[in-house]
Parts: sequence; structure tokens; C-alpha cells
Amino acid sequence: MLLYSTVSEIDLLQWNELVDKSSTASFFQTPDCYDFYTSLSFLKPFVYGVSEEGVLKGVVCGYVIADGNAMKRFFSRRAIIPGGLLLDNDISTDALKSLLNHLEQELSRRAIYIEVSNYSDYSIFKSVFKSTGFNYQPHLNFHVAITDVDSALKQLNSTKRRDVKLSRKEGAEWLETTEQEDIKSYYKLLQHLYKTKIKTPLFPLEFFEKIVLSRHGKLFIIKYHGDVIGGSVCVLLPHRTVYEWFVCGLDGQIKNIYPSTVATWAGIEYAASNEFTCFDMMGAGKPDEGYGVREFKSKFGGQLVEHGRFLYVSKPRLYSLGQYVVRKLKSK
Repeated sequence: MLLYSTVSEIDLLQWNELVDKSSTASFFQTPDCYDFYTSLSFLKPFVYGVSEEGVLKGVVCGYVIADGNAMKRFFSRRAIIPGGLLLDNDISTDALKSLLNHLEQELSRRAIYIEVSNYSDYSIFKSVFKSTGFNYQPHLNFHVAITDVDSALKQLNSTKRRDVKLSRKEGAEWLETTEQEDIKSYYKLLQHLYKTKIKTPLFPLEFFEKIVLSRHGKLFIIKYHGDVIGGSVCVLLPHRTVYEWFVCGLDGQIKNIYPSTVATWAGIEYAASNEFTCFDMMGAGKPDEGYGVREFKSKFGGQLVEHGRFLYVSKPRLYSLGQYVVRKLKSK
């Protein structure tokens, strides 16, 4: 068994082969995603791996990020692993334990906690995560099965299907774009949403400018009379999954136009038109908490799944303080 701590140690061919065959593969655990992270100035990417008998069995890709001034950054240091670990279906328990222990050792000095957001089913690995200090936290999501455009449209509930058709009839249009002005207009809408409702840090404009121009990034915008009124940012795992990373819209401001609904539909429509099999809505909140967005996402014909998150806290006191501050900010 061998452990790897840098991208140069990992065989790129084996990494791509593992993406192709793993049942836990996601865009966020691909070489392309790691390369995208390395292009960003505001976060520090990492990648670790493990092999058995010369064959790559597991990869974990993510980033360390912090927010605000020097003091805020000290208290907000966190390691985020979107998508969950990329694992061979027959990885041994010892190999997975070694990879998780290595992850803890490498990141505990740099981050207050490590959060693994799962977009696949890791139930068979739960006991291994628990034995190495990663606690499971229930978290919901919706996966929309994709076949063709007509079937995808029929999967929408009657209200959402009507909203899509009515928005188009009333003059809304949706399209894929890489235009700088479109990106900036979309970002302003998203900033307002995060400031007024979500109340958590948003990636800077740099992220959106670069993801839209990357090989597997898409920005779908909604326009009305030439103005951007909504949109969604998606990333792709070719031939498998479209992930809706960000979505927003000026809902309730224009009669008979439903920008957020159309923005999500634009991603589903793209998936159905380009031979993808799944549209991942990337989160629907905790099961025991009310979450208005879950109600919105439930209308698109997806299956409600609970793949959860794994959390490792390396600095419990700082973590508790950070959680308290976040709750206070969201309550304002």
C-alpha cells in the first residue's frame, strides 16, 4: 500500500480510469476539477491518494479556504471536499482507513474542520469513516434521472411545467453564455441572494469567470428584454451527471416570468440534450430542519436521497465558536 500527498505522485492515467469505473465518481474528484482549483487565487487545493499493489484505489480532492480579514480567516479555516471521496468499488478497509488518517494528519494543521459533502451513496463505507473520527451528518439532495427532453419536461410537476412554458411565451429566453458582461450581471444577482437570504460567504467573481470558461463548466442565463434576470452555474461529469452548483433569479418581480425555475430547467434541458443520465441538485438541507429551497427543488421530478456528509473536527473549541457566529449572522 502506498499513500500520495501531491498531484505529481498520482498516475494521471489511473486517476482518470478510476473516475470512469468508480460508483462514487463526481466532477469534483477529477483531474480537471483539481486543475480548476489550482487556477484560483483565494483557496488552496489539495489531493491525496492511496494505491494497493500498484493500482490506484482512492483519491480525495478538495481545498482549504478562509474568509475575511486576518482574524476572521484564522477562525474560518476549513477544508472542503465536495462530491465525496473517489473510491474503487473494491478498495480494502485498510486502504480507506489509511487514506482517511493521512487526510486528517495533513489537514489538521491547516483547518479547523474537514467537511466531506457526499453526492453518491457511501453507506457501505460509513463504519470506516466513523472509526477514523469522521462523524456522519444527515443531509438531503435531489437526483433527477435524465432520458430525453420531453420526458424531463413531463417529470416537472404541473406548476413548474406551466411556469417554464409561460415564461417562454411571455418573452423570457435562456441560453448558454461565456460573455463577460453576462457573467458580471449574473454574479450581481447571486451576490444579492447570498447577502440577503443565504448569509454565507460567496466565492469571488474570479471563480465564476474561470469556471464558465473551463472545459466542464456552464453558465445558463435567463434574459428578459435583454437583461439578465437569473441563471445557473453547472459543472459536468461527461456522459453521467450535470451538477447545479449555483442558481438564482429575480423571482416575483416580472409578471408570468419565473427565472429560478427556468434557470434550473435550462440545466436539466442541457443534460437531456447531451446524453447525460442524471441532474444533481447539490443539496436540499438537513432532514430535521425546514428548508424552503427543498420545496422548490422537489418540483423537478427528482428522487430525494440522503447521502449526507462526513465531518472531522480537528479543533473543537474553534469549531464551536465558528458555528455560533454563523448562527448569529443567519439570524439577523
